Amino acid sequence: MTTTASTPSKFKPYTRQTIVNARQWDWLTPELQEAVQVVSHVLPFRTNAYVMDELIDWSRVPDDPIYRLTFPHRDMLPAREYEQLRDLVLYKKDDAATARLVHAIRMRMNPHPAGQMTHNVPRVNDAPLRGLQHKYKETVLFFPSAGQTCHAYCTFCFRWPQFVGMEDMKFDARECSELVAYLKTQPQVTDVLITGGDPMIMNTRSLTEILEPLLVPELAHIQNIRIGTKSVAYWPQRFVSDKDSDDLLRLFERVVDSGKNLAIMGHYNHAVELRNPIAQQAVKRIVGTGATLRMQGPLIRHINEDPKSWAELWTTGVRLGAIPYYMFVERDTGPADYFALPLARAHEIFQEAYSMVSGLSRTVRGPSMSAFPGKVVIDGVVTINGEKLFALQFLQARNPDWVRRPFFAKYDAEATWLDHLKPAFGRDRFFFELENGGPLRGPGGRVIPLVPIGQHGAAAVVQPDAA
Repeated sequence: MTTTASTPSKFKPYTRQTIVNARQWDWLTPELQEAVQVVSHVLPFRTNAYVMDELIDWSRVPDDPIYRLTFPHRDMLPAREYEQLRDLVLYKKDDAATARLVHAIRMRMNPHPAGQMTHNVPRVNDAPLRGLQHKYKETVLFFPSAGQTCHAYCTFCFRWPQFVGMEDMKFDARECSELVAYLKTQPQVTDVLITGGDPMIMNTRSLTEILEPLLVPELAHIQNIRIGTKSVAYWPQRFVSDKDSDDLLRLFERVVDSGKNLAIMGHYNHAVELRNPIAQQAVKRIVGTGATLRMQGPLIRHINEDPKSWAELWTTGVRLGAIPYYMFVERDTGPADYFALPLARAHEIFQEAYSMVSGLSRTVRGPSMSAFPGKVVIDGVVTINGEKLFALQFLQARNPDWVRRPFFAKYDAEATWLDHLKPAFGRDRFFFELENGGPLRGPGGRVIPLVPIGQHGAAAVVQPDAA
């Protein structure tokens, strides 16, 4: 396959150590250069030539949305923390003191939100299965060790601990044999999500070793195989011009021909990511295999607050054959204070973007919070008996009985996450919370009653990990 003359065809990454070699580095002010060198000690930093040459408008830096999406900024840390870290990194050059401060900052950033490590990891014979998560009864997540990096890192990424050497908080599986064995004991599971990092950083041979074992007759109950990836935006060449891109598409076809649905969960954050011809070509080649491409991404302050950008992204995707899927609320982790938007504003942006598109784009759902008890969508702002409220419901939940059950919270113009909301109508708890006791506690000490994995299907031989 061919690319345009200006589009990089060979992948070239840049990190904190090598970004100084990029021609664009000299275009940054000393203050912006300093911020990259300092903040990247806390948050992961990796970009590539395609992102820098094709997606960032350098005349708009630092306000360009893709620059903010991929380059660390001073304001991602509180002023005092930044100054302390800058002093250690640039002046004192004290590696031990730097490491201690960096660890302290990371730990206060809520490195594993929504109970990822404490409540999502399944166990067999009382031992946790490394590299697996099983939060919802129908869906298992698998983190292959070879896919635990990305073509470029997003500064908001909720899985940032995967990339910064926090080994005790890392999800990675060395091989897929434990995944297959676990799935054989879980007949209620219909979906497997291969995630990371980004599995598309892997070559086709390695990806084949993960996907083909899922096609055996013993796993006939697995109907949908999903692959979460940002490569559609950060390195669309993976599907077009990489040396094994054609082999990758043939692999997709084999999965589809086996009778399973293959869903590429494409992470897009801004309309500019789908304007480049090679990005559009990637979409067409993916859907041409019979796989589906679903578009999802979070709403992030400083990056994609313009409803017109979302409307353009969704309508362009639909024209190319993709399916708008989710607009998420930015999670409560990492530099959340820098990126978070009030839920009220998130709802306004979603509604305005939604009103701009035709019914074919209205498959998208949002704004949705992937919180501890489940995926909670803000359906609207209503007034009942003179009280202004958020109307909410679960799109997915730890307890399947909660799904699609509406509930209400007091309107709070400043709230940015589910934990900030208070129940409506004078109640002291939401329907999914218990006042006293219970098997699991969510953030803030809230008690969440759960249905054990397997209760709604065949009896399971494993249970979710409970702290």
